[in-house]
Amino acid sequence: MQHAIVYRAPGRYAGWPANYGIWAWGDEIVVGFTLGYHDPTGGFHARDRSRPFMPMQARSLDGGLNWEVAPMPCRTPGDRGLSADEHMQPALWAATAIAQGAANCPAPCPGGINFAHPDFALMCGRTGLKAGACSWFYISYDRCRSWEGPYSLPMFGFGGIAARTDYLISGPAECTLFLTAAKADGEEGRVFCARTRDGGKTFTLLALIGPEPFGYAIMPASLRLSPTRLLCAVRCCERSAEATAGYWIDLYASDDDGVTWRYLCRPVPDTGMGGNPPTLTRLHDGQLCLTYGYRARPFGIRARISADEGLTWDREYILRDDGGSPDLGYPRTVQRPDGMIVTVYYFNDRPAGEGYIAATLWRPE
Repeated sequence: MQHAIVYRAPGRYAGWPANYGIWAWGDEIVVGFTLGYHDPTGGFHARDRSRPFMPMQARSLDGGLNWEVAPMPCRTPGDRGLSADEHMQPALWAATAIAQGAANCPAPCPGGINFAHPDFALMCGRTGLKAGACSWFYISYDRCRSWEGPYSLPMFGFGGIAARTDYLISGPAECTLFLTAAKADGEEGRVFCARTRDGGKTFTLLALIGPEPFGYAIMPASLRLSPTRLLCAVRCCERSAEATAGYWIDLYASDDDGVTWRYLCRPVPDTGMGGNPPTLTRLHDGQLCLTYGYRARPFGIRARISADEGLTWDREYILRDDGGSPDLGYPRTVQRPDGMIVTVYYFNDRPAGEGYIAATLWRPE
């Protein structure tokens, strides 16, 4: 097992790769994240809300050992941050820029996307998390060296849409997005999937995934096992009138290509304070790998392996347990051609420390 620094700088706060995505072509790996400023008094996330968060991406050409970081080459509403409004004051929000009709606001996609292009990537963006949030997407045909968009996503009849990057491609013109909607009370959230069959020109609601929770069910991570069988892992929180009951990860399955879904199991019964999103990866040997941040002591990054397509899950693999606080996680994982697994996440070394982006290169025992 080996750890690598993707991005770290004094006075800066980098976070939340799961919101942006990871893409791989052999040993070439690209991961997105957002970059702001550190403030040790910032609360659970030790960030400065009075200064902007801006989208970044890191590229490795050697399978995750070394990384080059640059601003994400995409247009954002009003040249504001992307998918980070909740971490900034309203004057800095992408939502404010959209409301003011600023430049680069999301517009309808003309269609014609070739999802099967060998160098294709898709990335989602959003404003907020609750009612009123809107979302959009970008596409790239050159391994994230440039992005087209932003292309608006419909509201699908919900009061708000919070898109993080999670999608499954099933043909040149067909792609399924996994998204989070605001609940009936306006709070986040409930997971659903939507599909385009016309190259991105239109998207239609395909299915809700799981019941509406008392807390939230957000941040889906999907995986295709066959032309008809899909899995979707979901970050969950249950609340009552008295207190929060807990945080965990649930797994759902579809046997009809996403039209209907059923609860399968709970691969991670506890993800610690505040919870953490999953990421699902199918390994070369057919096993499934689920990685996530662990926000209870000892804080760190963990994984589980399934040898039976998600029905049961092996013991936890502790990738690291040296986090300085629960402000960490949001991983994304890929596997290299040589079998090495690369998990990228945000991390910290001390309480109220600066957030940075790290990678762990590892193999299951």
